[in-house]
Amino acid sequence: MKILFTGASSFTGFWFVKKLAAAGHELVCPITGDLAAYTGTRQQRVRLLKPLCRFVPRAPFGSEDFLRLAGGESFDLLCHHGADVTNYKSPDFDAAAALRNNTHNLPRVLAALRSNGLKAVVLTGTYFEPDEGAGDEPLRAFSPYSQSKALTFQAFQRHCRKAAVTLGKFVLPNPFGPLEEPRFTGHLMQSWRDGKVAGVMTPDYVRDNIHVDLLALAYAKFAGDAAADKTGSLKLNPAGYRESQGEFAQRIAREVSARTGWVCDVKLSKQEVFSEPRFRVNTEPAARLAPGWSEKKAWDRFVKFYNPVG
Repeated sequence: MKILFTGASSFTGFWFVKKLAAAGHELVCPITGDLAAYTGTRQQRVRLLKPLCRFVPRAPFGSEDFLRLAGGESFDLLCHHGADVTNYKSPDFDAAAALRNNTHNLPRVLAALRSNGLKAVVLTGTYFEPDEGAGDEPLRAFSPYSQSKALTFQAFQRHCRKAAVTLGKFVLPNPFGPLEEPRFTGHLMQSWRDGKVAGVMTPDYVRDNIHVDLLALAYAKFAGDAAADKTGSLKLNPAGYRESQGEFAQRIAREVSARTGWVCDVKLSKQEVFSEPRFRVNTEPAARLAPGWSEKKAWDRFVKFYNPVG
């Protein structure tokens, strides 16, 4: 298939493009700015993807340059993984503005792609959206950002139905692995590498953490399923380790210690504030979708990323 893919420079986007390319698909990846503007880990991801895809700079979703690309070539699939994530953790995140950016000129985009043989659209969602995954009822939105993702899906659902284009929704849990942003697992690894005890401030939250390469394999399969779908809509909620954040930290400690010999001590704080739902997970074990995937090798790659000389 020939795939138009947005959001390739992100952590999950990098892995999705990598697995799609490995499956034999042709990837064209529009980006919002210039390749030369990327720095740090994002720059590294882009450098590694260059042999696997064709980047199209200065072509934000729905822009005139994006529309010329969509109308000038034939694509089997639109994978809209990119989204407005500016200050996404802030309670002041502008969900309405994000919706406008995520869906800019969407009817024109679909019309341009549909005229050249588009089979389906795959939109990335999150299990932090309202009514996604499983957990504490009601399944409310975690944040204005997750609300913007739900509104984006509703807009795509409406316009894809009008355009008679299949819409697939791929719902993300919490991915982790090589080339990730410095978040929870990065904090743990940095602490242990420095010989410190790793603190976990919210050990009682039950979440769904997944190896990013397993998630990407599930995504590549889902993309193929979406292109072949005849029903008009489909969804996948791939799940990884569904456990408390304290248990997940201890799981990582065991895997890292066994491979490095580091003393991977964990200190679990007494959690008294629950500003988010206590329990939210995805529902479909991803390992069933990728029978050739090796959990051991995934942990090997994770540790090597943080300890390349070990």
